Amino acid sequence: MMTGEQHPSPPPRDPAARAWPLEQHFDAGSLYALRASAAAHAAAAGLSRQRVYDVTAVVHELAAKAVLHGAGHGRLRMWTQDGYLHCQVSDPGPASRNGTGTPPRTVPWPAEHDHGLWIVAQVTDKSSIDHGPAGTTVTARFALPAAGA
Repeated sequence: MMTGEQHPSPPPRDPAARAWPLEQHFDAGSLYALRASAAAHAAAAGLSRQRVYDVTAVVHELAAKAVLHGAGHGRLRMWTQDGYLHCQVSDPGPASRNGTGTPPRTVPWPAEHDHGLWIVAQVTDKSSIDHGPAGTTVTARFALPAAGA
C-alpha cells in the first residue's frame, strides 16, 4: 500500500550491502528494455513468477508516468536490502511543453484518469512517493522470500 512516507529509502551506499543492483536510465523509447531488466533482476532476487510480473508492471507504470507527466525521462534503481527488493523510479522534474519552462501541470504525476498508482499500491508490500523541486521519486518494495522457502 502507498504509505505516504515523505522520504523514500535511498539505495545503500555500500555496494557489498546490496545484491543484484541495477541503475538504468529510460525514456519513451527504452521502456521495453527497462521492463526486461526489471524482470531479470526480480527473478534473480528469487521472486516468484507472479511477483516478477508485479515488479515488471509496477516499474512500467511508474516509468510511463515519469515519461508522460514528468520530464519525459528518468532513472530506475533496484536493490535488495532488509528483506525487500526496492524499485525506485525518479524523474528530474516536470517537462516544459511550451518552451517557457512553465510546467504543464501543477501536480506532478497525477493519479486521475488512470489506475497506475492504485495498481502500485495494491501489488507492493510498501511504497512511498516524494515530490519536490528536483522531481518525483517513487520507491516500491517487494518482500523477498524467506531463505529456504
